[in-house]
Amino acid sequence: MLVCTLGDLTLDVVVRLAAPVATGGDTNASIHVGPGGQAANVAAWAAALGVSARFVGTTGADDAGDLVRARLAALGAEIAGPVSGRNGTICSLVAPDGERSMASDRGAATELRAEDLEPAWLACDHLHVSGYALMLEPVRSAALRAVELARAGGARVSVDLASWSGIRDSGVEGFRDAVRSAAPDVVFANDEEEREVGADLVQAVWIVKHGAHGCSFGGDERKALSVREVLDSTGAGDALAAGWIVGGPDLALEAAAQCVQQVGAMPITSQA
Repeated sequence: MLVCTLGDLTLDVVVRLAAPVATGGDTNASIHVGPGGQAANVAAWAAALGVSARFVGTTGADDAGDLVRARLAALGAEIAGPVSGRNGTICSLVAPDGERSMASDRGAATELRAEDLEPAWLACDHLHVSGYALMLEPVRSAALRAVELARAGGARVSVDLASWSGIRDSGVEGFRDAVRSAAPDVVFANDEEEREVGADLVQAVWIVKHGAHGCSFGGDERKALSVREVLDSTGAGDALAAGWIVGGPDLALEAAAQCVQQVGAMPITSQA
């Protein structure tokens, strides 16, 4: 099985707070720096779960780009796409209970163009498109072209709605139109994202993430697996998506549980 993902490969800075932020003062924290980005996270987890994985997107021609490409490759994922400009950086602020908020600078990721794509990059069994790639041009047109190329080879397509605030800020109707044009077989969303776009947006299998409360797999409500300690929820939804694509609901819940017990959005080492 070959899983392709399209979207961001970013430098993630994860700040895990020991206490609520002391406004105007200092707050003790542990800080982790590594690769991230929704599409890249799914590729890394798919590779860790034992299948072939390829990330497609524009990454930076800078030190941050060099670092994240090397780290993703070391986790077993192939990387395809232009290298130019400044790599994206995401800062995740993780509260003591594991909940996270993000400050996002997407950098070169938004600059992928339809004409940059090579059909061979999209020859796969499953294409997973990050919703971030459907928010802005030119990457929106590139994502829709990627869907066409993947479907021509018989691939299934999934879309993760990515961010309710990103959908709102980029324009809800434009985003809805892009998702309808992609016509995914599967939609991944959390509760806020589903409410933002409406569950009637497309006829697809909807996999709705409820955070610590579990997940609905096409209407089959499943509880989250018990874990010893939640260290960081960053990337848990991406691990869940990769698990579902590779092996269905059980593997999805297992991958998400593994993710929240480590710091960082990608698996620590490849399990392939």
